Amino acid sequence: MAAGMLAFVLNDGLMKALFADMSLYQAIFLRGIITVPLIAMMMWHQGLIWFRGLIWFRGLTWDRDFSLPELARRDIILVLIRAFSELLATILFLTALSQMPLANVTAILQVLPLTVTMAAALFLNEKVGWRRWLAISIGFAGVLVIIRPGMDGFSIYSIWVLAAVACITVREITTRQLSADIPSLPVAMVTAIAICGLGAGMLPVVEWAPLTGMMWLYLGGAALAIVFGYLFSVMTMRTGDIGFVAPFRYTAMIWAILLGLLMFGDLPDMPTVVGTLIIVATGLYSLHREHLNRRQLQAVH
Repeated sequence: MAAGMLAFVLNDGLMKALFADMSLYQAIFLRGIITVPLIAMMMWHQGLIWFRGLIWFRGLTWDRDFSLPELARRDIILVLIRAFSELLATILFLTALSQMPLANVTAILQVLPLTVTMAAALFLNEKVGWRRWLAISIGFAGVLVIIRPGMDGFSIYSIWVLAAVACITVREITTRQLSADIPSLPVAMVTAIAICGLGAGMLPVVEWAPLTGMMWLYLGGAALAIVFGYLFSVMTMRTGDIGFVAPFRYTAMIWAILLGLLMFGDLPDMPTVVGTLIIVATGLYSLHREHLNRRQLQAVH
C-alpha cells in the first residue's frame, strides 16, 4: 500500500505538470497508449494471454486457442463496476488536480481509509464499533477543515475530490469482492483500457497540443507509475486486511508535500495541515481499535 501511494502521487505530480500544456483528455490518452502495452507485456510474461489462431467467444469462456482464466458472471460484473468507478474517479480527481495544489488534493484523499472502513461495515458486514464510527465522524470533520466551505480559500473543486473519494471507495470494495480466480493484471488492464478509451473518445472536442521531449518523458514516467499503482492497489485490497492496510495510504501525504514543493513550489496552508492531522489521527485510532478487536477474537477462539 505504501509503495502504491508513492506510485499514485508520482503519477499525479507528472500529470499535473502536463496539464499546463495539454488538455486532461489528451494527457490520459497518451499515457494510456503507453500504459496498456506495458500491462499487456506483463500479462504475456506471466502466461496470462497468448494467441494461436482465431479467437472464438463461447458463453463466458474462451476456447483453447485463446486462453484466459475463466471468468464467472459475477466477476465480470464486478470488474466492469470497478472500471467504471475508476473512470469516474479519474475524471473528477484529475480535473480537480489541474485547479488545486497537489498537497491539498492529496490531503482530502486521506479520508479514504475512513470511507473504506465505513463501506466495509455497511456492505461487507465487517464489525465496526461505536468508537470507530466516532473516529470516522471526526475524520470527516477534518475534511471540512481542509475544504472550508463558505470561507476564504474554499474551492468548488474540493467537492470534485470528495466525489472521487466516493468512486474510489466503490472501487476498493468491489476489488475486495473479486474471486481468487481472477489475476490482478487483467483487472488492471480493463481499467487502463477504459481510461485510455475515454481519452481517445474526447480527442475530437479538445485542442491537440504539440509534444516536446520533456512531455514524453513526463508521460512515460506517469505511465510507469500508474501501472505500479494499479497493481499494488489491486494486490493489496485482495490479499490484505482492509482495516490493517488502509492507514498506510497516509504515506501519500508525505510524498505529495515533497513533490508539490519540488515541482510546483507549493506548500499546504495551516488549515490543510490541521485537517490532515485530524484525519490521520482518527485513521490511526481506527487501526488501533481494529487491532484490539482482532486480539479479542483470537483470545475467544
